[in-house]
Amino acid sequence: MYTRWYASIMSEKMERPFVHILFGARQTGKSTLIKSLLPADALVIDLSDPGERMRHLSNPDEFKSICLAIPRSNKSKTVFVDEVQFVPSIFDAVQHLYDNDRHRWKFILCGSSARKLRKAGTNLLPGRSFLHHLFPLVLPEQPASSPSEKIFPLSLDWPEKIRLKPFHEWPIENRLAYGSLPGVVTAEERDRPNILESYSAIHLEEEIRRESLVKDWGGFLRFLRLAAIESGNILNYTAISNVTGISIPTVKSHYQLLEDMFIGFFVSAFSKSQRKNLLSTPKFLLFDTGVRNSAAGLLPSPQTIMANPGPVFEQWVGIELWKRLGYIGNGRLFYMRTKDGFEIDFIVELADGSLVPVEVKWTETPTAGDARHLVRFIDENKKACRKGFIVCRCRRPMQIADKVTAISWKDL
Repeated sequence: MYTRWYASIMSEKMERPFVHILFGARQTGKSTLIKSLLPADALVIDLSDPGERMRHLSNPDEFKSICLAIPRSNKSKTVFVDEVQFVPSIFDAVQHLYDNDRHRWKFILCGSSARKLRKAGTNLLPGRSFLHHLFPLVLPEQPASSPSEKIFPLSLDWPEKIRLKPFHEWPIENRLAYGSLPGVVTAEERDRPNILESYSAIHLEEEIRRESLVKDWGGFLRFLRLAAIESGNILNYTAISNVTGISIPTVKSHYQLLEDMFIGFFVSAFSKSQRKNLLSTPKFLLFDTGVRNSAAGLLPSPQTIMANPGPVFEQWVGIELWKRLGYIGNGRLFYMRTKDGFEIDFIVELADGSLVPVEVKWTETPTAGDARHLVRFIDENKKACRKGFIVCRCRRPMQIADKVTAISWKDL
């Protein structure tokens, strides 16, 4: 079994007497991860099973009755509920049981959508729960051989006690084409396009239809394809509305739906600059380049991507930064652009308030010209920003300008 970076953290936190809630997009490996950590006698309730789901929906007391029937012992009984978003009332039942005896059961809840929970005003057990998030593979889980020491300040280090079995190494072209969903990474290359096509055509449709989240399915499909094509760009709700024929409020609702299902995220515009002509509209990125390519109607293959790799490479770097910030649990991701053309691809704000500007270039030979915006940004933010980075395809770190270093994507 391959090693997931979050496994040791999840395992350690599961020892604490709290309810554990794990969110993440479909096919990111949530169930596999949790089941690898469960004791042999754990009670597993899988609400993706139609029969199981209907029993709990038709009888709200079903879950509580099952838990109360478990004999008491001097050890907590682990109860794992998969796809919990399908029966939101389980959260209230868990709270009731937990508040009455926090040591009798250890509850682990797993879900792939927060939309239904949020719309129903579901109780996510504040003060009683640890919230976890699992993402597609991060670079340390599928490392690329590199002779360089890591100097980027947002690195993810493996715990020393972990015995590593990383996923197979891929060239950057494959990562851009196929993304980093575990099931895609471990599949035969000939099967990867079909898996990605089924993800956007079947999994998304199944989940959205099952939760009655969209009334106009045809309109949503038009939106999804355009959202995938525009992934990584600054949002233009009016243009998307005009092309798809759906209203601007509905376009905004659809973007929120993608975020609630953990298959996309907003990157806010940086607003802490003294510049007066900053753009304020966010960007939106799909959570995985392979899913993005398939949803955009492109054949996921290195040959297709290499026709214009730069924009997808920029998205890949942004997705990697977003995933790492999600695992670390603090810090924020921004971009910056002014009306006169000054732009920084990504700005990472760390927990201590320091800023790390990042430019992404599809080049093996970065130049001082590639660093000019970083140099200006560092000069304008001297108190918060000490160093900037160009992420590219250079073989080893290169000092491009004062306080600007170019690094390979392998060294992120």
